[in-house]
Amino acid sequence: MALPGSTDNERLNSLISRSYKDQSIWFLNAFWEQHSDEAERIWGYTNKCNELDLEKHEAGNGLDEVRAHKFLEGFGETLTVMALREKLRQTGAIAQSDRPKLVPITHYLLFRYNVNWHTLVNTSGDNSEEIAEAQRLLDQVIASFQESDRQAKLAREAENEARKQEEAARKEEAPFKAAQEEVDAALAEVKTQEEARNSKTEQLKRQSEEGGVVQQNKAKNLLAQHLQEDPLPLRKAKVTLEASLKKAERARAPFEAATKRAEEARKLAEQARHRADEAVENSRLKVKEAENYLEEVKRKPGTPHGAIWWIERQLQEQKKFLPERLGGTRKN
Repeated sequence: MALPGSTDNERLNSLISRSYKDQSIWFLNAFWEQHSDEAERIWGYTNKCNELDLEKHEAGNGLDEVRAHKFLEGFGETLTVMALREKLRQTGAIAQSDRPKLVPITHYLLFRYNVNWHTLVNTSGDNSEEIAEAQRLLDQVIASFQESDRQAKLAREAENEARKQEEAARKEEAPFKAAQEEVDAALAEVKTQEEARNSKTEQLKRQSEEGGVVQQNKAKNLLAQHLQEDPLPLRKAKVTLEASLKKAERARAPFEAATKRAEEARKLAEQARHRADEAVENSRLKVKEAENYLEEVKRKPGTPHGAIWWIERQLQEQKKFLPERLGGTRKN
């Protein structure tokens, strides 16, 4: 599609009303054969305009003079906005009476590459069905990476929560473990005292059956007294055991509750990580689909190469979000 307007100046005004990106793509489409090797530089020019345009960013179409000078300084240009406009007035791109408030990127590109602006405004557009489809695929890639980023964030939050709950469980485990150790020690003491009591019982039984009558009767009386109640050390050991069991039981409930929360949090974290991995894999497939389509389109005659290059470049930026093992590019 051609630019709207009945004259070249009207068509130029139509072009410079478009976004920085659209202006740059139009320029690359028009002069691809001469300046395809400058595509990356023009990409940088465009991003700089997006950055300097503090009000509209990517939706802007021109910089005010102050920011235009910053743009020129950023790329080591010695010329001024006034000199740039004077050069364009000499070509007729800007009328002698025009005093534009903004400097569109098209004006800079015309000056920087010294190309014919009439050729620029009379080139064909890039609204072919193929470009529309390529853009749709790119939009899907961007959306998939946004979802991937969201899932990754949720996975990190779930992992942090799991670690928090596991730490809480470890803290609850300490008093429970200590209480269990007290129970074990108390049980061992009870067993020791019971063995001592049983040994004394066997000894008195033997004495009640051996020796003289007087000695036997004395042993029987001692055995009866012995069997009537537990000796003090055994009673004390049983009291200690009972207290230890109660203490362990009190410590068990918070420990088991904390352990259950930790297990549930870990399970949720694993599920979140699985969803994040699936989202990354979906992004990888979307990237591959878009790349394959772009390769197919590039082989067709009449392809607007500037638009295709731009979409490929945006795709390359998106691939920075992919792990390198899945075909992602290294982040600088």
